[in-house]
Amino acid sequence: MLSISIIINLHNMLLTLLYTIRKVGVLMKILVTGGAGFIASHLVDHLITKGHDVIIVDNLSTGRVENINPKSSFYNVDICDAGELEAVFNKERPDVVNHHAAHADVRKSVEMPAYDANINILGSLNLCQLSMKYQVKKFIYASTGGAVYGEPKHLPVTEESPIEPLSHYGVSKHTVEHYLFVFGKLYNMNFTILRYPNVYGPRQSPYGEAGVVAIFSEHILNNRRPTIFGDGSKTRDYVFVEDIISANLKVLENQGNGETFNLGWGLEISDLNVFHAVRNALNSKTEPIFGNKRYGEIEHISLDSSKATKVLDWKPKINFEAGIELSTKYYKQLKNVTT
Repeated sequence: MLSISIIINLHNMLLTLLYTIRKVGVLMKILVTGGAGFIASHLVDHLITKGHDVIIVDNLSTGRVENINPKSSFYNVDICDAGELEAVFNKERPDVVNHHAAHADVRKSVEMPAYDANINILGSLNLCQLSMKYQVKKFIYASTGGAVYGEPKHLPVTEESPIEPLSHYGVSKHTVEHYLFVFGKLYNMNFTILRYPNVYGPRQSPYGEAGVVAIFSEHILNNRRPTIFGDGSKTRDYVFVEDIISANLKVLENQGNGETFNLGWGLEISDLNVFHAVRNALNSKTEPIFGNKRYGEIEHISLDSSKATKVLDWKPKINFEAGIELSTKYYKQLKNVTT
């Protein structure tokens, strides 16, 4: 028979285990593609903090080694390489796939549509097929609300607004949404699609074609005049990265299965307003340069996230002014480290 002390110890261990489960939820093994990149690296950090086992798949084409959380398992693998990707699935057997890896350069997608489709469509299909084969419990897909709707007639757009992308990037991202619905219908694969607005915040690269907060910050801090393409009236819906991460955490298990959600404030902020906000936060008097409009870019977009509020109890919390302060603080610190 077990002694009283052993029974008490077992009872206390069980209580501790139950408390831990209540505190952090069900712990899972989660594969994050693009986990060395801007948004997904923040997601990895939060998942690890919550106690999850995280696997990063990233080919480092745009991701950065310094973004990789040392507590994660990292694989330098391209999602287009089906063989190497399957080796990761076979070894790690993830419970959840959170798919952020993508070719996100709108201009390059217009110039090189096959290149864009190879990464965004075929690479995503590799992940879908492997998720089905290895019985992944949930597939979370980072789509785009800024490119799939084209030039909307009414703003903010809802999930039911017409899908009329004006770039190959928008086409490729939306195509994967259709594939996910098929995988869901044919193979009962659980998935959630999150359509992102313009996401900004720490770790966003100032060296791509997107991310004007990062680009403006980097230019101003280095005494260079940023370029605004067009007259500055182009508008986007800006959401701070931490708010985007909170939406990803909401759908980690069974919330939002088979659903698509817009994430946004439903507000338009112009390029010129972004420039002025960044310039003011950096106490600069720099003036912008105005260049030609870029082919394939829409003029105005904002996303209605009322569905996400109703179903997921999600809404953005960090307003634009606070987000700009946090972002510019990061870029100032980064400049002090590198100079």
